[in-house]
Amino acid sequence: MNHDEAPDRGGFTRRALLGTAGAGLLAGAGAGVAGAVALDRGPGGTPAAAPGGALGAARVAFHGEHQAGILDPQQARVQLAAFDLAEGAGRDGLRALLKRWTGAAERLTAGEPAEEFENQVALDAGPCSLTLTVGFGAALFDKAGLADRRPAALEPLPAFPADALDPARGDGDLFVQIGADDALVAVHALRVLQRLAAGTAALRWQTAGFARTPGATARPVTGRNLMGQIDGTNNPKPTEDGFAAKVFCAAGGDQPAWLAGGSYLVYRRIRMLLDSWEALPVDRQERVIGRRKADGAPLSAPPGAAEHTPVDLAAQGPDGALAIPADAHVRVAAPAANGGAAMLRRGFSYHDGLLPDGAPDAGLLFLAFQTDPRKGFTPVQRKLSRGDGLSRFLRHEAGGLYAVPPGVPAGGYLGQQLLEG
Repeated sequence: MNHDEAPDRGGFTRRALLGTAGAGLLAGAGAGVAGAVALDRGPGGTPAAAPGGALGAARVAFHGEHQAGILDPQQARVQLAAFDLAEGAGRDGLRALLKRWTGAAERLTAGEPAEEFENQVALDAGPCSLTLTVGFGAALFDKAGLADRRPAALEPLPAFPADALDPARGDGDLFVQIGADDALVAVHALRVLQRLAAGTAALRWQTAGFARTPGATARPVTGRNLMGQIDGTNNPKPTEDGFAAKVFCAAGGDQPAWLAGGSYLVYRRIRMLLDSWEALPVDRQERVIGRRKADGAPLSAPPGAAEHTPVDLAAQGPDGALAIPADAHVRVAAPAANGGAAMLRRGFSYHDGLLPDGAPDAGLLFLAFQTDPRKGFTPVQRKLSRGDGLSRFLRHEAGGLYAVPPGVPAGGYLGQQLLEG
C-alpha cells in the first residue's frame, strides 16, 4: 500500500476522497439529493471494489467505528423503513432482535445468503455495496425499559410552518436505512429483517428511493435532484477541520456515553411541487436556488466559474442588487447564516406515481446525520421555513428523529452499547 492509499484513523483513503466526487449532496436543509461522501470501507480499510470495477462485487464492511451507510459512497437504491416494538417485547426481546439483525447484516453485506428466511431473490447478486443502518426512536426507550438512557437531544422536533406530517408514514421505534446498488439486493435485505422481526417488532412504514447509478456519468460530478439542480456542493466534507464534531457524538454534557461514535438522524419525506417548479423559466429557478442550473456555479460568480467556486453573499449585480437574492436557498441555508449549524445530508429521490389531482408524488427522502438536532436541523429548518424562497415549492409530509448508535465491533451486535453499557 503506497502513501496515497494508506487509511487514516477514521478509515479514509486519499484515493477514495479524491476519486469519488459524489452522486449529489444536499445544498441545504430544505431540499436536494445527498450523495457520496467518499469513503472506501473495504475489509481492513483496503479498497472495496473488485478487479475491473464490477458494480455488484463492491463490498462495504459491516463492522467499524461508525455504522456503515453514513460516510460511505451513496448507492443507487435505498429502502427506508421503521418498525414498532411489540407490546411486552421489552429489553430482552429488543436485544434478541438486534442480535438477529446483526447476524443477517454481517452475511448480507458480505454477499452471502441469509441463514434464515433466504428467499433467493438476490441469490445471484454480489453484495452491491449493501449497507444497513439502524436508529432508535424516542418511544423505544420507554417500551424497552430504557427511559433513563434516552438522550436529551431525542426530544420531539418542533412543528414548523406549513408542515403537513402524516404520523403513519413517519416516526417509529426502530429505523432502518438499507442502501445498495441493486434494487433486488436492497428489497431482499429489508424482507429478511422484516421476517426476523416477526413477533418482536412490526413494520410501521416503508418507502423506496433512488440516486444516480455509479458509473452513469462520464466523470464523477455532484448529482441533480428532481428539480434538475446540481445539489450538494456545500455538504460538509470529511477532509474539513471539525467534520467529525458536526456528525458524530462524543460523551459529555447531556450526550450519553453509549452514543459516543453514533449520530442523530433526521428523516423527512419532502414532496416537490414539480408542476409549479417546471412552469418557472430557468433564470427564475436559478434565483430561487442561488446557483446556475447548467453548472451549479453560484450566481455571484463570473462566467466560466464552476460549481465549487465560493459563494459571495455580498456580491452585487450591475444594477446594484444582490447577485444572490435575499431569499435564495443557498443564502438562507448557508452555515454562516445559521450560526455555523451543519449536517451531513445523504438523501435520495423518490417518485411514487401521481396524486389524485394528477400532480407527481415525487421529491426527496431527506436524511441528515448530525451531532445534535437541537443545534443542527431545528434552527436551520426554522429559518428555511420562514425565509427560503424554495419552501414555496416543497411540502414536508412525513418525518422522524432517531438516535443512531455507533458501529459494531467484531463479535458485537447493533445497540450493544445501549443495552449492556
